Amino acid sequence: MGWFRRRKQSAGTPGRTGNRADLEHLEQFVRSRRGVEAFIEPRTTVTETTVLLIAHDGEWTRRRIDSPEGARRFAHRLAIPIYDVALVGYPKRMRDFNERRKRAAGGAA
Repeated sequence: MGWFRRRKQSAGTPGRTGNRADLEHLEQFVRSRRGVEAFIEPRTTVTETTVLLIAHDGEWTRRRIDSPEGARRFAHRLAIPIYDVALVGYPKRMRDFNERRKRAAGGAA
């Protein structure tokens, strides 16, 4: 009986990797906002490497990307600065944006 048998995922692959739709979303975000910076988020046991884009006002978006090198190529191609979030952390403007959104949602309830 195979009750306790587990499917093995291929080694080192936590989940879905970035695809063309992810890249198109990221490109659209960069082109439609000003002051965008990119932050590489490391791979975890649940997700592959992600890139976080943060605009001047703190608005942000996150999508999977194939690798840290892929994130750097993406940022270089669009001429935006890129940082490693494990080294520099998340910018205050992102936390402020999240707080403003949380307050607005709480006031609307």
